[in-house]
Amino acid sequence: MKSTRNRVITGVLAVGVFLTALAVTHSVRAAEGRGGMFSGHMTRFFTEYLDLSDAQQTQVQQILTKDKPALQPLMQQMHQNRQQMRQLIESGAFDETRARALASQQTQTVTELAVQKAKMESDLYQVLTADQKTKLDKFLDRHEQRFSKQISENSTNQ
Repeated sequence: MKSTRNRVITGVLAVGVFLTALAVTHSVRAAEGRGGMFSGHMTRFFTEYLDLSDAQQTQVQQILTKDKPALQPLMQQMHQNRQQMRQLIESGAFDETRARALASQQTQTVTELAVQKAKMESDLYQVLTADQKTKLDKFLDRHEQRFSKQISENSTNQ
C-alpha cells in the first residue's frame, strides 16, 4: 500500500514538474524565436497592439538576443531531465530515489528558467512608454481573468 502511494505521489510530482516546465518552456520560446510573448506572430501582434516604434522593436530584439545564451542551456537541461525521467518510467524497474533526484533537478531548472524569464520580461517591459505599459497591463489583466475563470470552471467540473 505504501509503495503504491509513493509511486502515485512521485507520479503526481513528475507530472507537476512536467506541466510547470511546459508552461515555462512556452514563455522561454520568445528567446529562441519559436513563439512566446515577444517573438514570431506575438511580436507582430504586440508591435501593432502597442504601436512599438522601430527603436523599441530593435531594443526588444537586442534583449531577446542577449538573454538567449542564458536560456538555452536551461532548456537543454530540462529536455535531458524529461528524457531521463521517461527512461526511468519505461524501464520497468522504478527507482524512487532516482525519480526524486530527477524531479529535484528539474525543479531547480524550472526555478532558474522562471527567474531568467522574469528578468527578460522586466527588461522588455522597461522598453515601453507609460501609455504602452498601461495598455499592456490591461491586456494581461484580461488574459489573467480569463485564465482564472477557466481554472475555476475546470476545478468545479471535476
